[in-house]
Amino acid sequence: MVQPNPKVVALHTGHPPAALQRIQHHADLHISTPEQLPHTLPGAEILYAWDFRTDALTNAWPHATHLRWIHAASAGVDHLLTPELVNSDITLTNSRGVFDQPIAEYVLGLILTFAKDLHTSIRLQDRKHWKHRETEQIHGKTALIIGTGPIGRAIARQLTAAGLTVNAAGRTARHDPDFGHVHRSTDLAHHAGNYDYLVLAAPLTDQTRNLVDDTVLANCKPTARIINIGRGELIDEPALTTALQHGRIAGAALDVFHTEPLPEDSPLWDMPNVLISPHMAGDTTDWTDALVDLFLTNLRAYTQGSKLRNVVNKKLGYVSETEP
Repeated sequence: MVQPNPKVVALHTGHPPAALQRIQHHADLHISTPEQLPHTLPGAEILYAWDFRTDALTNAWPHATHLRWIHAASAGVDHLLTPELVNSDITLTNSRGVFDQPIAEYVLGLILTFAKDLHTSIRLQDRKHWKHRETEQIHGKTALIIGTGPIGRAIARQLTAAGLTVNAAGRTARHDPDFGHVHRSTDLAHHAGNYDYLVLAAPLTDQTRNLVDDTVLANCKPTARIINIGRGELIDEPALTTALQHGRIAGAALDVFHTEPLPEDSPLWDMPNVLISPHMAGDTTDWTDALVDLFLTNLRAYTQGSKLRNVVNKKLGYVSETEP
């Protein structure tokens, strides 16, 4: 029988958001740093992995004596999928649905920034330099969304509404009402040259790691731009850097990287055709409350013995109701 006030450990680095305190009205809440986790985890039924990029769970795994459910404060769960967790009976859920619309708006903003050359305008303004230019229209441009989950679907709807023609790349080829035609991800190099924008929104799995590699980049239009709001490892970062340096593609907007924070010596920082943001595409002013709302909905289901939302297929690495 599930206890009405189970012990919940919220794993967080830095200053925990105030929204986390709302959990204490419904559970025995313990907020833990990665270093404290081996001491706070014993007896806990639930781990709320707000800090989902740490290896703290691996180090504390021997102390997970009562753990039954892990919830990630993210859509991606790749950092949590250790062999111990994958092979256990512990349920893993994610925060699918919280970030869909914010990320879709962010992607549209990036496309408009490129098309209207807004980043150059800001740099010229900083120098008080008046320089008239012509810009592009986005109406009629083409975009390929790599990843057909909820975030990719929200991006497709946003870009379609803005006048772009949108297709997607997923696990299988098919027709889809939001994406039109879905190409197989394994055929990405063959189709990449047909699009003005490649938007990466896939989960990170063994199949998607370095999906955009030198072969894909070599087949892109020289006017194409790459946008990555998924995971840094979806792109072969050295190959992307080389393609940008040699003008094989026109630009890139990167919210995620192989190493975060992006090292200061990365050549990406100094490229005028690269937009860099610090893994913030889905983080709006109310995002912490939205994350806790979702967790509390699942916590109520857990204490009532009901079905949890957003259960991750640990073998696949994502919620499998919708193909990635």
